[in-house]
Amino acid sequence: MGEMKDKVQGKVNEGAGKVTDNDTQELKGKAQQMAGKVKEKFGDMKDNVADKVNDVIDKSDNK
Repeated sequence: MGEMKDKVQGKVNEGAGKVTDNDTQELKGKAQQMAGKVKEKFGDMKDNVADKVNDVIDKSDNK
């Protein structure tokens, strides 16, 4: 859920920076969006690892 918040806030900051010609705010917005994307990818990886571990455990329990 935090990744969506970062993406939205980043988009708002980036837009505000463009409108006010504030390069710092625009870059901050882009960085926030990137942080959201990284959090999302990390969450996906964590879920995939958990699924693989559970598969291995299930297979060993069925033997």
